[in-house]
Amino acid sequence: MSQVEASIQEKFKCAKCEHDSCQTKEVAMSGTGLSKMFDVQHNHFLFVSCEQCGYTEVYNPSILEGKQGKMGSILDVIFG
Repeated sequence: MSQVEASIQEKFKCAKCEHDSCQTKEVAMSGTGLSKMFDVQHNHFLFVSCEQCGYTEVYNPSILEGKQGKMGSILDVIFG
């Protein structure tokens, strides 16, 4: 588990039901053009799902990892 995933799970609070437990899953997807033709999956996203109601949010881990020093404040804004 990455540091980003651990931080999200630690601070998670569902936007719909306010439950505090979640599951995370990293998903890779191909883009358009040549990457789609050759099935190059260079787009990575982090899906965060509430374990109570199933509400799911999608995050770009590259953006969150690029702001490691500000991780706490970014997660505070996202999860309240």
